[in-house]
Amino acid sequence: MKKASSPVIKDLVLIGGGYAHLAVLKNFAMQPVEGLRLTLVTREVEVPYSGMLPGYLAGHYDHDECHIDLGPLCRAAGARLYHASVEAIDPEQQLIKIQGRPSLAYDLCSINTGSTPSVATVSGVQEHALIAKPIDQFLDKWGHLCESIRQHQGAYRLVIVGAGAGGVELALSAQYGIQRLIESEQLTQVRLQCSIVTQGKEILASYTKAVRARFIRLLAARGVDVITATKVTSINDTHVSFEQGKTIAADKVIYVTHAQAPDWPKASGLAVDEQGFIRANRYLQSISHSNIFVAGDIAALPDKRPKSGVFAVRHGKVLARNLINAAHAQPLQKYRPQRNMLSIIGTGDDNAIAAYHGWTVQGHWLWRIKCKIDQDFIAKYNQIEHKPEIHADYNQQLANVQAHEELASLVMRCGGCGAKVGSSILQRVMQRLPTQQRQDILLGRDGDDSAIITVPQGKALVQSLDYFRAFIDDPYIFGAIASNHALGDVYAMGAEAHSVLALATVPYGREKIVEQSLYELLTGACRTLEPTGAALIGGHSAEGAELGFGLSVNGLVNPAKAMHKQGLKPGDMLILTKPVGTGTLFAADMRCRARGYWIDQALELMLLSNQPAVPVLHNFNVRACTDITGFGLVGHLYEMLKGSCCDAQIDLASLPVMVGARETAAQGILSSLQPQNLRLKRVIKNHSTASRQPDYALLFDPQTAGGLLFGVAAQNANDCVAALKLKGYRDASIIGRIVQSQDLEQAAAQVKQESISINV
Repeated sequence: MKKASSPVIKDLVLIGGGYAHLAVLKNFAMQPVEGLRLTLVTREVEVPYSGMLPGYLAGHYDHDECHIDLGPLCRAAGARLYHASVEAIDPEQQLIKIQGRPSLAYDLCSINTGSTPSVATVSGVQEHALIAKPIDQFLDKWGHLCESIRQHQGAYRLVIVGAGAGGVELALSAQYGIQRLIESEQLTQVRLQCSIVTQGKEILASYTKAVRARFIRLLAARGVDVITATKVTSINDTHVSFEQGKTIAADKVIYVTHAQAPDWPKASGLAVDEQGFIRANRYLQSISHSNIFVAGDIAALPDKRPKSGVFAVRHGKVLARNLINAAHAQPLQKYRPQRNMLSIIGTGDDNAIAAYHGWTVQGHWLWRIKCKIDQDFIAKYNQIEHKPEIHADYNQQLANVQAHEELASLVMRCGGCGAKVGSSILQRVMQRLPTQQRQDILLGRDGDDSAIITVPQGKALVQSLDYFRAFIDDPYIFGAIASNHALGDVYAMGAEAHSVLALATVPYGREKIVEQSLYELLTGACRTLEPTGAALIGGHSAEGAELGFGLSVNGLVNPAKAMHKQGLKPGDMLILTKPVGTGTLFAADMRCRARGYWIDQALELMLLSNQPAVPVLHNFNVRACTDITGFGLVGHLYEMLKGSCCDAQIDLASLPVMVGARETAAQGILSSLQPQNLRLKRVIKNHSTASRQPDYALLFDPQTAGGLLFGVAAQNANDCVAALKLKGYRDASIIGRIVQSQDLEQAAAQVKQESISINV
């Protein structure tokens, strides 16, 4: 989480992880702009580079080689990364409506979402075809296509609809890649047949006759059937139908036709052209809304150019400059597109054909040049280093901040009660939050000094408190995870969540920015609270240098069914409901060393509540339980063993570990709390041998919103794990067993070499 060194004056929101926005992020990583908060809202955390897609299909690149990881790039740029889909923009209120989460306010907005092939006039495309864009969804389905080929018998008929440069290159690369698959796995029962269909009179209509001639010869030599002047009307799971009533058999169709804009820009009231692309001026600025900028395929510029990544990349430098200038109210720079474009089209087989300004050439050396260009582009964003050089112009604006009454109040911030969030902000946020009603809450968040609750007869009140600094720059997700973390102690006692008091710290800034941050934070908390039935009944909010959040949680439990840390018995099996690894992963994330999808999957697990596990534990008569949080697995297990007067054996091979955690721990990237947790290595009986095992460090890794650890009778352990998996805990595992202290050495001799013993 980036610490706020100055007030947030303006919000700049980037919609989409397109190529132009990569340049904006890199610019901010090289030259941070104080007071201008940057947020990226993107549907994907790893951007597939379209220039390398054909090479990936042909088998020349693996996944990592042709993807740009937005996680480290955003971290280096100091940008908040929101993994979500935009549904619309409200330009009048300056709000971005996001699927499944609160709307996001902006002062400046930039849109770089790309385009998709036009499918409006062809029925069955969405259900039966592989649509070339969005590329991430195409790549997911490509894996299923390859698997279907492995199971196929006879001729496999692949049809590519669209014969522009993208369609032809994709057809040749897909054919080559599938043929390699057939040969490498000796799928002698499969014969590949490949066809290209276009409604145009010829392939590569925008290219010269010489270029077309090269590809016509190449396609014929490769056995690819070309069908021209034929319009596709429908696609099903066995055939492609044409306008003339003819059909051809197809086991799979890849759809690569002219570009189509999404519906939401037009529905949002932005000026669009006849195809729905956002109309922009020469400054990459929406002609209808001056604080909205547009780049890449989604933009309709005065000088029309093909929908190509080449132009989107060139938008980036001008876009980055104009966004900063717009924030300063400085003159904007014109975008001047190049007149001619070098086009290098791969043929799948380590070969390529180039076209530029009327001439064309072919050769293996061109493929090597293309590879170098593409790999350098990927490296430019995947190997970026953060250089904190503050943008001078904006620093000058901050130096003159006293000239503006609203901003002047942000320069010196009070402490004590003067640091509280203003009452008007707080009232507006509370009114926007969902209402929660419980009959046992006599007085909730009604503006009184305290809440009043009643405890039902036969129930005991369980209380816990957690608070910590933000580890991600997304207030909504952080609020949801922090709430989940705080509720964990109550679930570990076998209790139901009843009510909570919130304690929130939000970075200081303009009034509307503070309000938006607090609203997102509390909405995230309510997302977690809603399915639990717990009510938010009050709390305290303050401004500070960085985001922080916590809850004081009230729970109710039948004392006879309460679970405790003590109560483990020899012979019990130890079960862990969630994998470990959050400490090392987010330590790596802070250093820009964690892949985006590692963090994305970790967040998904941190949002997984421990609540559904509680009835499972009650059904199996669990009495000893705890949740794994800051002290790590060893620290929390040691508390249980000390209270139960038992020892434990942990099988490291059975320990569930989050994706990427082994890699970051192996690099020595560990949480700042790890050294303190590691002091408990003294309780590891065979520490000297166990410490050489790969996952040993993860036993001490501090967890945020970690899983439940509990003991269950051995005869019930497998059934308990199966029941937990049905509740959504796919990583639930038996990780060890409880033994008597005096039998520790004898028991240790009976377990695998990689197992360790914990000695109380």
